[in-house]
Amino acid sequence: MNLELLLVFLPACFALNMAFGPNNLLVTTNAARVGPLKAITAALGRIVAFIPMIAAAGIGLGTLLTTSMWFFLVVKWVGAAYLAWLGVKLLMSKPQVAMMDTPTDQSCWRLMRQEFLVAAGNPKAILIFTAFLPQFVAPDDYALSFTLLGALFLLMELVAVALYALLGCKVGRYLRSGRTMQWFNRASGGLMVVFSIGLLAMKRPAS
Repeated sequence: MNLELLLVFLPACFALNMAFGPNNLLVTTNAARVGPLKAITAALGRIVAFIPMIAAAGIGLGTLLTTSMWFFLVVKWVGAAYLAWLGVKLLMSKPQVAMMDTPTDQSCWRLMRQEFLVAAGNPKAILIFTAFLPQFVAPDDYALSFTLLGALFLLMELVAVALYALLGCKVGRYLRSGRTMQWFNRASGGLMVVFSIGLLAMKRPAS
């Protein structure tokens, strides 16, 4: 790959990774509630969701979101509904539930599934892969360069996850009481609902 393009790609890509959206809000909230290690492990769910998205963008299937109105609407509405459901669940959580780390409510698999579904239900992610990554691909070695760019994106995504998890851990230290954690959950839940409304307002890009 062209070194100059790579030096432009890395900071631009990391800025996208660090953008505050539903998944980064989720890892911050999880870290405050169950600790950074569990939150980072759960964030592997979003990586699992991103891999087929990057592959789809690489072979051109990402354009389906810009050419098919019904497909775009299905992804958007399903993603918005799930975000709203998570938000309402946090808004209605009780103080004692907020402080409990039970296998039923806070299992790593459950949190990983949440990360996966939030990532998979956000059409903005695959649109980023479709519009952003190809700008840095080497035309004479398309497959290898696209794979490398995708791998770098996922690597920097994990770095962003770790930073947001540390932020959540710092916040969690000040949330010792159940009632304080409840207010934190309400703030996080409210933001989830706002993000769900933002998804519904999202328009299909012009083809």
